[in-house]
This record gives sequence, structure tokens and C-alpha cells, in this order.
Amino acid sequence: MTLNPLLENQNLPPFSIIKAQHAEPAIDQILSESLAQVKQLLNANTDYTWANLIEPLELIDERISRIWSPIGHLNSVVNSEELRSAYNACLPKLSAYSTEMGQNEKLFQAFLAVEASDAYKSYDHAQQKIIQNAIRDFRLSGVELPSDKKNRYKEIMQELANLSSKFDENLLDATHAWTQLITDKTELSGLPDSAINLAKQTAEREKQQGWLFSLEFPSYYPVMCYADNRALREKMYAAYVTRASDVGPGEGKWDNTENMEKILALRHEAAQLLGFKNYASKSLATKMANSTEQVLTFLSDLAEKSIDIARHELDELQAFAYQEYQVEALEAWDLPYYSEKLRQHKYAVTQEELKPYFPEDRVLKGMFYVVKNLYGLDIIELTGIDTWHPDVRFFSIKDQNGILRGQFYLDLYVRQNKRGGAWMDECITRMEIDSSKSGDKIQIPVAFLTCNFSPKIGADPALFTHDEVITLFHEFGHGLHHMLTQVKYPSVSGISGVPWDAVELPSQFMENWCWQKEALDHISGHYQSNKPLPDDLFEKMMAAKNFQSGMQMLRQLEFAIFDFRLHAEYDPAKGAKIYDLLAQVRTQVSVLTPPAFNRFPHSFAHIFAGGYAAGYYSYKWAEVLSADAFAKFEENGIFDQQTGLAFLNSILEQGGAKEPMDLFIAFRGREPQIDALLRHSGILATEEAAL
Repeated sequence: MTLNPLLENQNLPPFSIIKAQHAEPAIDQILSESLAQVKQLLNANTDYTWANLIEPLELIDERISRIWSPIGHLNSVVNSEELRSAYNACLPKLSAYSTEMGQNEKLFQAFLAVEASDAYKSYDHAQQKIIQNAIRDFRLSGVELPSDKKNRYKEIMQELANLSSKFDENLLDATHAWTQLITDKTELSGLPDSAINLAKQTAEREKQQGWLFSLEFPSYYPVMCYADNRALREKMYAAYVTRASDVGPGEGKWDNTENMEKILALRHEAAQLLGFKNYASKSLATKMANSTEQVLTFLSDLAEKSIDIARHELDELQAFAYQEYQVEALEAWDLPYYSEKLRQHKYAVTQEELKPYFPEDRVLKGMFYVVKNLYGLDIIELTGIDTWHPDVRFFSIKDQNGILRGQFYLDLYVRQNKRGGAWMDECITRMEIDSSKSGDKIQIPVAFLTCNFSPKIGADPALFTHDEVITLFHEFGHGLHHMLTQVKYPSVSGISGVPWDAVELPSQFMENWCWQKEALDHISGHYQSNKPLPDDLFEKMMAAKNFQSGMQMLRQLEFAIFDFRLHAEYDPAKGAKIYDLLAQVRTQVSVLTPPAFNRFPHSFAHIFAGGYAAGYYSYKWAEVLSADAFAKFEENGIFDQQTGLAFLNSILEQGGAKEPMDLFIAFRGREPQIDALLRHSGILATEEAAL
């Protein structure tokens, strides 16, 4: 009998032998075993404790995660019809299990009994936090609802899981379905060699003659920024912003309209079943922010501070495009192109000019150098590790005593059948393993770090833009949060149990070293000469750092306010009114309205297929924390190890065991202040200069 590799896995997943047909049987078996174990735990005891109830439940949940994690990851990075079908078959089963656990009244009462016991007072912070979180989550799962409403809540959760998956699939299929073959090289005027060579390599891979462009970001973005061919820019823009919608080249084939409507309706219904006014209020039950009013006020204040600066930036761009290129009216597909022309005009620097200084290995070594100097950690590449693709690399992190702290897979390049964007996900979570024979052991945390950068072209190494370097540092910050935790309980270890509006703190924090000369001397090195980034190029890069910072700020605020109001103002009698609301938000925070055919929400996977529903504001919320945290390094030195170790001990090692505000205060000595964010974004200085 062939053993299921998912069920047999005790260490790293055996990716080379995991097949789509293994997924559903493994999930069926693990969920069945878990239900039986939970029932046994509840029946075996009447006096519930950490040892006889909660610790075994932690192990049950962790084992399910170990089985599901590689399935979900493979579905994202090597998607296929077979894997997609198996993944979707598992979703309703997992959703049903999760809801059944969350609505288990006997289990809920057992947790309440543990919280009320004398022993509870002797538990450490992490144990108490797990119990408090669980009781909160029972209530958020409808445990106290009457049976008919419990059943309806369960149905909603299953349907939402399926709809979110379908949204993501439509976006993936629509993105990969569109290509543009160019056979006349004169149409590629303005494009950098790297973009032309990538298009040539893509065409050859698809056995076509010429240059093949796609809607994958490394292909799409250079066209929008550099192509002199305005018709090509317009065509690619129109295809990109209508993906998975009712208009555009897909002709509604992968239309997410109905999915979005149903998702919003079901979220609202679920929130009201639980007694919340709307889904935004329900979302905040597990976040740092206290109220919907607090979130909207925070976002509106940032918008007010940025709007005049953004208007000035757009006026400057329009004047430049008219004076230098006789363009009377800027369209949406002109903005990146003429913005790049203006950036070059003002600062004489481009992302393409920087790329030769950021080859893959140099960037990685530099990033590891930063971690070594901040936290005293060594990062070593390991070979011979079983992965899902030949390009995937694997690394271990050790402390100064040689103790293994974490490991991670690194999947850097864009490719077919791989979800777009960049993300960190959990492969294995840190926890304590009790072994009667050899004493306590620690399960080492393992992370997936995934990006979609331009691959190697010919014999040259992969060369990154500075923006891509920032993205890599961002995801590595998430990875460090997961891997460096010292919490030994899975449900509050690493990023688990961390409020969503605080989870971006370590990631945005890491980005800061991408702008420091002392760090860039190690992160950068010309791929041919190995010379670090020249001083004059660095000075130009720094001068351009906050180029159009007001417009960039408003773009993020548009997404955040739209998301939050979409979930806070939903009215079942009227439906979502998605584009009416988006038009209102743009009136508040946009300086240039996109064309009517733009269908941005149809590809807004963060809120319709990810974890950011009524939570996209988290990026700006956490950016206040990260900017203020980095300000302490500006005061003490960017490689001051005492400050680095304080951040490690106060933030990275604590996971979700304590409230994030308490952790921030422990590091900074006070609550966060917004000034550092405004200063780093160039908005505070611009405001002051205007006075």
C-alpha cells in the first residue's frame, strides 16, 4: 500500500512526491481523526486544564496546518487543473470543520472553565492569551447562536471559502490568458534591454517569433513606464485593469462581478448574525483599532495632509508633459510613462539604471548582512532540499551559539501557473515538542517566501529593480517575524494571533535599510564589476525617494478607504454598489480619475481572496508603527546592535503572545507617533516648506 506523503510528513514537505490526488484523502483522514480526538478529550475529563485540553488541541490544529500548508502553497505556485480541483474539494471540508469546532458548545464551556480556574492565574502570558483568543473566536464563530442561525453561519463560511477561491482563480486565469506578440522591433522604442530580452525569452519559450508581452508585472510594468508606443501602453493598460471583469479582452469569461456581490452580501449577513452592525465592525474585533470611526478618521487625516501635495504633483506632471512633449491631456496609461520621464528630468535616475547594481546573490548577501548586524544571526544556504521548482532555494538561520532558529524556501521568479504578487506564508510553526525519552524539543519554524521578479535572462544573473529589493526586504521581514519567535505555542507563535493591523510592522520596518547608504554598500554591487552603488547614483536615488509621494499616499488611501467603507456601509436592500462607492471615494482622495472602463475592484484580491477584508488600512496603520520604530535606529545608528536586539526581543520574538501596543511601548518607551511616517514619506517636510 502506498503511503500518503502528506500524512507521513514529519519534517519538511516531500514536494516532489506530493500529487493532487493525495490532497483530499489526506484532509479527509486528518479531519476525521481530529474530530475523534477532540471528542475524546472532552469525554475523558471533567476538570479541564491546559495539559489535558488546550495543549492537545494546539497539537491537533498544528497537525492539520502541516497537512494543508503544502497543498495551499502548491496551488499558489504550481497551479494546475488537477491541483485546483483537489484544493477546491478540500475547502468546504476545512470550512465545515473550522465552524464545527468554533460552534462546539461543550468545547466553549471547557475553555470558560479553564479561564475561571485557579490554575489560570499561574499560566504565562502566552497561555492566557491563547485562552482569551479562543473564547473570543468561539463567539465570533457563532457558538452562542440558536441552532438555526448556527447552521446558516456554517453555510455562509463554506460558501465564502468557495467564492474567494473562485475569485482568485478567475484573476489568475484572466492574467495568464492575455498576451501581446510584437513582431516589429520599432514598436518597442523606449523599452530597456532587460524588458525586451525578457519578452524575447518568453516568445521563444512559447515557440513564437518576436517579443511576447503579458500582464505579469515584470512584463507589464516596464511597458507602462518606458514604452514610447502609446497605443501599446493603452492596450496593455486596458487589458490589465479589466482583468476578471465584465469588460475588456476577456469578454466576461472570468468575470468576478457576481463573486464580489455574493462575498460582500455573505460577509454582511455573517456579521449581523453575530450581532455586529456590519462586517467592518466584526473585522475590528480582532484588530488593534477600536472602532470604525477611528479607522476612517485616521485615513481621512492622512488624506487631508496629502491631497494638496498630490494636486501639486499632478499639476507639475501635466505641465511637464505639455511643455516637453506637447501632451495636452494625460490619460491613465500616460501617468507612469511621463512620471518616469519627469523623474529622469529632475533626478537623472531610473529603476532600470539601478538594476545592474542589484543582482540576486548580492542582494541576498546584503540582506543577510543586515540581519547579522542587527540580530547576530547567520543565514546559510542548503542544497539538496526537495522543492516544487528548480529555481527554489532553501536557507537556514542560526544564532551566535549555532542554534537553529528557522528555515525558509525562497521562490523569487515569475512564471506560468504561479499566483502574482509577493507573500510570506507559514510552512511549519515553532512549538515545543514534549518527548519523554529525550526531553523537550523545539519544532523549528519554516517559511515560504514568494516573489514574482524578472528571472535570469541568458547567462546574466537575475537583476532586480530597487523596488523589487524593497519588496524582498518586506517579505523577509514577515519571514523573520514567523521564524524568530520564541513562543512555543503554535496559535500565538510567529505571526499567529497577531492582530492584522499590526502584522505589517516587521515587514515595513525591514524596508528602511534599502534606503541607507551604509546598508546599500552591502546590498548593491554591479553584476559585472561588483562595485557598490556609486555615491552620485545613491544621491540621485535618495533625491527621488519621495517623488510623487503625495500621489502614492493617496493611491493607498483610496484602496484602504474604499475597502473599509465597502464593508462598513453595505446595505442588503441596495446591494454592494461597488463602483458608485468607489466614485465617491475617488472624489475624496483622487487627483486623476481613471477611465470609466477601469475595473480595479475585480482584481482586488487582497480583500476578496486574501485576508485584508475591512483591513487594507492595516498597511498605513502599521506603517506608523514601523516608521516610528525605525526612528529609534536613526537616533542610535542603523546597525546599533543593542537597538536591534531590543527590537528582536520586544517585537520579533513575542509573536501574538501579547498585545502589539504593549510590545511597541516596550521597544520604543512610548506610544507611536505619526511624525516619522510623514517625514519618511516626504509629506511633513513638504507641508512645512509650504508654510
